[in-house]
Amino acid sequence: MLTRWRQWRRDRILRRVRLGESMWKAALADVRGAVHLDAADAARLRDVASLFLHDKSIEPARGLELTDAMRARIACESCLPILNLGLDLYDGWYSVIVYPDEFVARHEYMDEAGVVHNEDDVRSGEAWDRGPVIISWHDVAHGERGASVILHEMAHKLDQLDGTANGRPPLHAGMDPVRWMATFRAAFEEFGEAVARGEWTDIDPYGAEDPGEFFAVASEAFFESPEVLSEVWPGVYGQLTQYYRQDPLRLKVRG
Repeated sequence: MLTRWRQWRRDRILRRVRLGESMWKAALADVRGAVHLDAADAARLRDVASLFLHDKSIEPARGLELTDAMRARIACESCLPILNLGLDLYDGWYSVIVYPDEFVARHEYMDEAGVVHNEDDVRSGEAWDRGPVIISWHDVAHGERGASVILHEMAHKLDQLDGTANGRPPLHAGMDPVRWMATFRAAFEEFGEAVARGEWTDIDPYGAEDPGEFFAVASEAFFESPEVLSEVWPGVYGQLTQYYRQDPLRLKVRG
């Protein structure tokens, strides 16, 4: 009964807020990571993105003029990772804050001696635990293939669901956590060694910062450049196909 009621409520909301056809097509065309979706998948993504816009506030910062088309693009890309997982995984936070460009984030931390430090860091995105997602519109609109600040920060949101962004989000029934950890640990260590040697890497070297960043960077590559990720780390690609319940290498043609 509850499931039927929720479906009724969802359909009722969508009749009011579903993204218009022309705006939706423009948003979908701008999201490189959605190229593998067939017509039915794209239609489902349209509904999920419409509900995302209903549930979340997408707010401009520092004078950015944020249009409905920009909001639709952000919603489309934000919902791609949870297309087959459910919008419920984004419960508990309510806003996306959009800056025109990179922004300065101030963080406070305590060192081993107990001294508190304040540190300014220039960023293109940030995901607060139980708080907003913050992104740079310039990086959304002009990010290179293989990189997506939105996918990166949404991966952090999924990783934080168990209370810590450690590179292992809560896994689905049937997924082996031991295999996940072994696969990601081996890839992370190999990647970190390559970055430390100054070698060119196929994915963003920022992923060498810690396991949480590696998961986020690998998630970007999974959707944006799956052929690269599957060639370099086929085990990681395989684990992510199970987690996201998508296979971007299985390209489909939208009708």
